[in-house]
Amino acid sequence: MLKIIMLVRRQTSSPLLLALLGLLLLLIPFLLAGSHSYLLIDDNLDAELSVPYLLTRTGTALRYGASTVIPQVMNGLPRNALRPGLSVTVLLFELLPPLPAYLINMALVRLAGLLSMYALLRCWLLPGQDQRKLAAGVALAWALLPIYSIYGVSVLGQPAVVLAVRELRRQHKSLWPWLVLLAFPFWSTMVLAGLFILVGVGAWLLWADWRSRQVSWLAWIGLGLLVISYAVVEYPLLSALWQHQFVPHRLEFDFAKLAPSTFLGQVRSTLQQFLMGQYHSSLFFRGVILMTVLLVGWRSYRRTALFPWRTVIVILLLLAMLAAFCGFYPAFLALVQPLLPPLRTFNLTRFSFLTPLLWFVMWVIALRALPAGRSRAALVALQLLLGLAMNREWTLTARELLGRPAPHEPSYQRFVAPALFAQVQQDIRVHTGQVPAQYRVACLGLPPSVVQLNGFYTLDSYQNNYPLPYKHAFRPIIAGELAKSPMLRAYFDAWGNRCYLFAAELGKNFRIGAGQHAPIQHFAFNAKAFQRLGGRYVLSAVALAHPGQTGLRLQGEYSNQEAYWHLYVYEVAP
Repeated sequence: MLKIIMLVRRQTSSPLLLALLGLLLLLIPFLLAGSHSYLLIDDNLDAELSVPYLLTRTGTALRYGASTVIPQVMNGLPRNALRPGLSVTVLLFELLPPLPAYLINMALVRLAGLLSMYALLRCWLLPGQDQRKLAAGVALAWALLPIYSIYGVSVLGQPAVVLAVRELRRQHKSLWPWLVLLAFPFWSTMVLAGLFILVGVGAWLLWADWRSRQVSWLAWIGLGLLVISYAVVEYPLLSALWQHQFVPHRLEFDFAKLAPSTFLGQVRSTLQQFLMGQYHSSLFFRGVILMTVLLVGWRSYRRTALFPWRTVIVILLLLAMLAAFCGFYPAFLALVQPLLPPLRTFNLTRFSFLTPLLWFVMWVIALRALPAGRSRAALVALQLLLGLAMNREWTLTARELLGRPAPHEPSYQRFVAPALFAQVQQDIRVHTGQVPAQYRVACLGLPPSVVQLNGFYTLDSYQNNYPLPYKHAFRPIIAGELAKSPMLRAYFDAWGNRCYLFAAELGKNFRIGAGQHAPIQHFAFNAKAFQRLGGRYVLSAVALAHPGQTGLRLQGEYSNQEAYWHLYVYEVAP
């Protein structure tokens, strides 16, 4: 970061300032929309956002004891099953309400991404004075890619890690590379990205050392510092593993039963990975980058111009190999899982987190082979517009501001619906005299994170890690519905991160807005198993045609214009 500050000071009239201004302008819609901003829902608002909120509201962010639990989730979810507390993201949630914390985190992540990419380009790939505009344009396009900002700088901050290791390899006696490698784990996730970044950067360093026939000791020590920093930050997870604090439900993972099992399906998945990427690590069409490479290749062929074909082909082959590995991962698991059973608990397709940076590096190599002019500027502008158009948070927030909201993609305010759930809590308090801590609920047709953000205590949840005995205790509640649907049965038994109330008539539709689904005719719900876990109320986004057949009775019905949900509250009959 110090290196970046020095760059800005040396170039006060730099195009970097224009790129920063462009980023600021493109973030203004979120400021104008406020609570009506759109936040990614799948694997984000329905799962990740409630975690730092609960850690900070329960005061357990830095309490790593084996006996520490989050009482609001799953009758006491072990604290060490959740993300670490030593995190910039968690700090923001400690200081601010959830929505401002999320939006400020998103803005800071994109700012860090722009600066780190610009620094990488100016210090390495585009060092020429006449390349400043190109570097700024590429950095802005990088910063606007569709990403999950709740994961911090796991994707957009990777250029800073690469640049820091490169500077150490060149034996520059500066402090900033060490600070970058020390700080990166505090704003990224080891499980999703960190381990794979270590492998990727380590492989690059091995290759570079082999070519130079000498060991880059400082760079390897820097990678060691990154490992140590991750170990400190991720102490909750590591201590849970070392001390066997609980048996994780991930031991029953069987990805081979979930992903495409046919050869054609796996080929399709490979093409998806290659051309679009994976949505957690940035889902965007790679067409502009490929078009740039083809254009430069054609130009070099026609004019016998120099072009580093070997480098480009190596990167393309590496990207194709990663795509094929991710696409055929189920077949790979089917072969090795019997020999290495612990492998089932890991998802090695997360090597996809390395691909956005590889694509951009290849793009820059191609762009710099083009002469400065309209063609190069047009390609950068096209990629910038493409990334922005595929950035769903930006486009759907813009639609909200234009008065044309997407009907099935609610804004934060409509999704969380605080007034609606406050009314439910009030009515239960009047009816029973109980506050949320005294009863447990489960959700049907809406994510449990919604009610967790509204102060309820849920038996169900979307968690990447939780005790396997709890999964087994929860299963009888939904066993009747799982028996109706092989798809849902495999979804729960072979994965189970979504420990939800399932209904075969809903399938995998886990968020049903008001008026979007007919009443469920046959809901095979085990009320006695629900009561054994302490459950009392089912909060449903869809009506049950015959609740009495499963031991439930309608306690209330709720809706308002500001809420995405039409809520039916069912109580277990005595």
